[in-house]
Amino acid sequence: SVVDFLNSVSDVKRREDCFKVLDIMSKETKSEAKMWGSSIVGFGTYHYKYKSGQEGDWFIVGFSPRKVALTLYIVPYISEQEELIKKLGKVKTGKSCIYVKNLEDIDLNILKKLIKISMKSI
Repeated sequence: SVVDFLNSVSDVKRREDCFKVLDIMSKETKSEAKMWGSSIVGFGTYHYKYKSGQEGDWFIVGFSPRKVALTLYIVPYISEQEELIKKLGKVKTGKSCIYVKNLEDIDLNILKKLIKISMKSI
């Protein structure tokens, strides 16, 4: 279960941050958290299909308590999100990932806006 997985996070601070993100994403998505594989918590679902023909189902937003940082998955990556990510706080970014060392380093209201945009864009 999602709760069992999060309770298994050994770093106390990272575990606390995960439960805060779980609460925020649950409220903002109005979706139930679901495990995607063994280490990602996701909310909502959508079907994708690449030009190559590869297709599948994936979550709309999610997170994972990685060793180096709490990884937030906000998809799809659109220009409106780009401006908000700049205002989010102390983060690093990947293609559709936001890496957060400490939740206190980011503006949670901006995170909520990013989640809403992702949910509406799918």
